[in-house]
Amino acid sequence: MIETNFWLFLAAACLIAAVPGPGIFYVAARTLSEGRASGIASTAGTALGGLVHVVAGSLGISAIILASAELFAAVKFVGALYLVWLGIETFRSAGRARALESGAVGDKRAFRDGVLVEALNPKTAAFFLAFIPQFLDPSGPNPTLQFVMLGAISVTLNTLADVAVVLMASATRAQLTGRPHLMRRLTQGSGVFIASLGLSLALARRPANG
Repeated sequence: MIETNFWLFLAAACLIAAVPGPGIFYVAARTLSEGRASGIASTAGTALGGLVHVVAGSLGISAIILASAELFAAVKFVGALYLVWLGIETFRSAGRARALESGAVGDKRAFRDGVLVEALNPKTAAFFLAFIPQFLDPSGPNPTLQFVMLGAISVTLNTLADVAVVLMASATRAQLTGRPHLMRRLTQGSGVFIASLGLSLALARRPANG
């Protein structure tokens, strides 16, 4: 890979990672409603979901989905419905939020949710297919490997940003530990926010060049 391309990519990827997006808002909402352990597990899940898009993009699967209006709509609505369902469940759990705060079962569920939320988001696939190819070296020996490497770096940077947000959200939550009424409202608000992310995904349009 051309060295100049790599450093340009790294600068752009760092900038993009620092800009708040749906992934950051999602892990923040999970952290505020269920605690730091759940937030970290969600972050690990979204990272794995992002790597799914990287591999799919390198194999051309994402391009097929984006090129088909039917496939794009199917993936989009499954992902949107899942987010809405998570939001409703989070809202309903407000009265028993502390019981869901930690534990292996809750963390595994948060990890699973993170994987599915990210993997079922076709907007992530569109981003990787539009962003990464700009920095590939067509004359290089293995463009597919270049795509995977740059995609993995992008996912890593996004994950580091998510972890920073989880830590900040966890500190905010800790300040409200002794105020159950506010904690309940915070959890309900997180549920509404997660559901709204699902609704925004449902309204996403397939890229014009798909």
